[in-house]
Amino acid sequence: MRSQFCVLSPCIISRRDSRFLVWLGEPPSCAQAEGFAGPLCSGVPGDGQSRENIPIMNNGDMERESFFEGKNMALFEEEMDSNPMVSSLLNKLANYTNLSQGVVEHEEDEDSRRREVKSPGMGTFIGVYLPCLQNILGVILFLRFSWIVGVAGVMESFLIVSMCCTCTMLTAISMSAIATNGMVPAGGSYYMISRSLGPEFGGAVGLCFYLGTTFAGAMYILGTIEIFLTYISPGAAIVHAKSPDGEAVALLHNMRVYGTCTLVLMAMVVFVGVKYVNKLALVFLACVVLSILAIYAGVIKTAFDPPDVPVCLLGNRTLSRRSFDICAKVHATNNSTTTTTALWGLFCNNSMPSATCDEYFAQNNLTEIQGIPGVASGVLLDNLWSVYTDKGVFVEKKGLPSVPVPEESRTSRLPYVLTDIMTYFTMLVGIYFPSVTGIMAGSNRSGDLKDAQKSIPTGTILAIVTTSFIYLSCIVLFGACIEGVILRDKFGEALQGKLVIGMLAWPSPWVIVIGSFFSTCGAGLQSLTGAPRLLQAIARDGIIPFLQVFGHGKANGEPTWALLLTALICEIGILIASLDSVAPILSMFFLMCYMFVNLACAVQTLLRTPNWRPRFRYYHWTLSFLGMSLCLALMFICSWYYALFAMLIAGCIYKYIEYRGAEKEWGDGIRGLSLNAARYALLRVEHGPPHTKNWRPQVLVMLNLDSEQCVKHPRLLSFTTQLKAGKGLTIVGSVLEGTYLDKHAEAQRAEENIRSLMSAEKTKGFCQLVVSSNLRDGMSHLIQSAGLGGMKHNTVLMAWPTFWKDEDNPFSWKNFVDTVRDTTAAQQALLVAKNVDLFPQNQERFSDGNIDVWWIVHDGGLLMLLPFLLRQHKVWRKCRMRIFTVAQEDDNSIQMKKDLQTFLYHLRITAEVEVVEMVENDISAFTYEKTLVMEQRSQMLKQMQLSKTEQEREAQLIHDRNTASHSAVAAKVQAPSTPDKVQMTWTKEKLIAEKYRNKDTVSGFKDLFSLKP
Repeated sequence: MRSQFCVLSPCIISRRDSRFLVWLGEPPSCAQAEGFAGPLCSGVPGDGQSRENIPIMNNGDMERESFFEGKNMALFEEEMDSNPMVSSLLNKLANYTNLSQGVVEHEEDEDSRRREVKSPGMGTFIGVYLPCLQNILGVILFLRFSWIVGVAGVMESFLIVSMCCTCTMLTAISMSAIATNGMVPAGGSYYMISRSLGPEFGGAVGLCFYLGTTFAGAMYILGTIEIFLTYISPGAAIVHAKSPDGEAVALLHNMRVYGTCTLVLMAMVVFVGVKYVNKLALVFLACVVLSILAIYAGVIKTAFDPPDVPVCLLGNRTLSRRSFDICAKVHATNNSTTTTTALWGLFCNNSMPSATCDEYFAQNNLTEIQGIPGVASGVLLDNLWSVYTDKGVFVEKKGLPSVPVPEESRTSRLPYVLTDIMTYFTMLVGIYFPSVTGIMAGSNRSGDLKDAQKSIPTGTILAIVTTSFIYLSCIVLFGACIEGVILRDKFGEALQGKLVIGMLAWPSPWVIVIGSFFSTCGAGLQSLTGAPRLLQAIARDGIIPFLQVFGHGKANGEPTWALLLTALICEIGILIASLDSVAPILSMFFLMCYMFVNLACAVQTLLRTPNWRPRFRYYHWTLSFLGMSLCLALMFICSWYYALFAMLIAGCIYKYIEYRGAEKEWGDGIRGLSLNAARYALLRVEHGPPHTKNWRPQVLVMLNLDSEQCVKHPRLLSFTTQLKAGKGLTIVGSVLEGTYLDKHAEAQRAEENIRSLMSAEKTKGFCQLVVSSNLRDGMSHLIQSAGLGGMKHNTVLMAWPTFWKDEDNPFSWKNFVDTVRDTTAAQQALLVAKNVDLFPQNQERFSDGNIDVWWIVHDGGLLMLLPFLLRQHKVWRKCRMRIFTVAQEDDNSIQMKKDLQTFLYHLRITAEVEVVEMVENDISAFTYEKTLVMEQRSQMLKQMQLSKTEQEREAQLIHDRNTASHSAVAAKVQAPSTPDKVQMTWTKEKLIAEKYRNKDTVSGFKDLFSLKP
């Protein structure tokens, strides 16, 4: 059935895996469409279209539609699931893969002629639930979880698991909100964080997550080798201990040798082709599932038929049964005679009954108990509480009689089960936390899902609920079925070197041993497959310059160089060789990643940006903030020094990206947060004028442009940089003559030139360019309107006009004079730089010199402040400051110099003071008059002893009278007949007369230096 479209409004027509955008008029840009209705211009994953391309419906498509007309209810035959449900499920399981999105096998290039059959998108169960389940249940469950339960006890183990699972659940809620707000391509958590918090946070946390994934690969490989050397083939050890004291060191050396070989083998498998890993994914998943089922089956069996697992105790100390079978000192033979056992020979110097034996062995009895008494035995009460010990302490059973003896000297040579490390609560948290990681497996493959908006939250949260139930139930079942001394026996020495969980499982311990071996192998391969692609995604974004080489690879996109770097970093973890030491390291990196996922969700929720429209609705910023706080707390609980080290690495990467990285505009939340913070700060600043302590020059720099829209005096920006040193407000303004409709292209080009010059001169500020009908009005508009709210300029900096004496160009000096008048009317300071092209550049350094200040008019200290600010810059740092002031013939120059030095001392400014004596005619009338007026005003207010309100009122009256005097003087100046001598309004004689009239004999020249502007 052919469809006809009447286009009245924008709409989307979905056809299988493609989208068609029909728009009336000019098609909108992707940015406009995104702001209107989500990812409108983005293609559906798998359609082969870029985000900007809009496919067009052709005639062939219409013919195919008519071909299927009336045949079935589906639009296309490929969309019909004609297979039965069971066979369809088996087909999906056969095609199951645990590899993240973006993994490409180069073998596909060899058979490019084959017709590619696109597999249907995966659902929640296959695409999210099973990969998360496989990633979460891993090496810690099989090798360390029973030991954690035995050491921490059931109660504290519940607390450890609850904290970690709550942390991952809250992170999963935040991750679901971010993942359902759009597509998450290759890179997973890095993509979510970088697009939500910006490239600096994204790069720093992305690299930390990469390091965590890499060290996770090292942990899985170490777990694989530990299972192989301890439980499968102990005789395969290459390095042998010469004494019992060296067994632990020999084990570490064997772990390093076998671990390195395994790492090389796995890296070669990943390099040759990840399709082999993909084919084994179902095997690895089956191993995990069967192992879990075997544990539960074994627990059920212990209720009515506990397994026979004898444990030998000497007194209350557990003995290692690697070198003896019979738990007795002597045993009877067929001839009714008694002979000593192998255990006797271990504790005594010979096998004779009269031999000298260890004192503890002689005074304590041997007891044999069942290591797995069963779920109905009541052993749960004995395992409720923690048993933390130091390194090298006996594993003892409470409640058994034991005769203490003096300090033994042969303890290390005797077959006791000893603790290998010191245990405490926080250390167990760090070892356990990697067993709850892996929640990102679903979000990393969103492009392969049929409905990612629904599958990611559902599958991830269900996987966390399932694994949390497994962990919490295993705590109770292990504590209820297994003796505490066996739980605390990390390597199963009391069980003749057998895996503790394996002895509990049914039908055979080998189900757990083989299952855990293959599941850890698969997890290691997956880490070596996913980590290089995460590094490649970071490198291809170009935010970290020195990582760009790792963005390249083979022709089909395989990250060869990233794989090599991953293998080298993974080798560092293998050289550590201890599973208990590697686990807290990767816990730090994963916790930091999860913390920033929660922060990203909280920031986006609080900002309420229009683009934040996740389909997952069950989130709140308080949950994200709680998850972020819990992640931070767990980091310091696990290891405070590892936490500080991980934060230091992330901080260094952040500052490096900020300093050297490429600028990316991803619409991140940090930029929105900055805008909100700026708005809040501007509203706060708007309340009133700044205090004197906070005052600094906020400069408006007036630039002149030539005919090519280039800056005429670039040294003006150099001087601005030296004056401001990156502090305060700097606005660089300029004016183009004409109308905006005609000059908008030139204005844009001029603004780009100014910005590039500001970048070259390292001037931190804003650029504001005005197009006006004439230069005079444009500069006036800039002085009036530049800035925003309380962030407005209070000082105007401009260059001295070049041809101000040129009679042919009267507008040059006239514009300058008008700008001076506008600045004065706006009550702003004016800085005019003469011969600015001779000013020093930012690269120059003065080794010596003077900054001279001629202080004639009392201006409130601005002239004192400018050289002080200049000396903060490297260019002027070694220059000295000199203050020159002017004295009349009748003034006391020595006293003036002393008073000025005192004034500078109170201002905390170091400068040389010079007093220049001049005749009265050398000083302009207005300058001398203004200084005297200000001095007289200050002295009169002091003499009258008025209140603060009355002082302000009297000061205003004096100001008004002074203004009227200025107007009279100005009228005389503008009159055609100018007198030979200027008559001052205030003279020294008048001032003396005023003093005598008020009967005050105090000489007040000192007050000149304490005046307020």
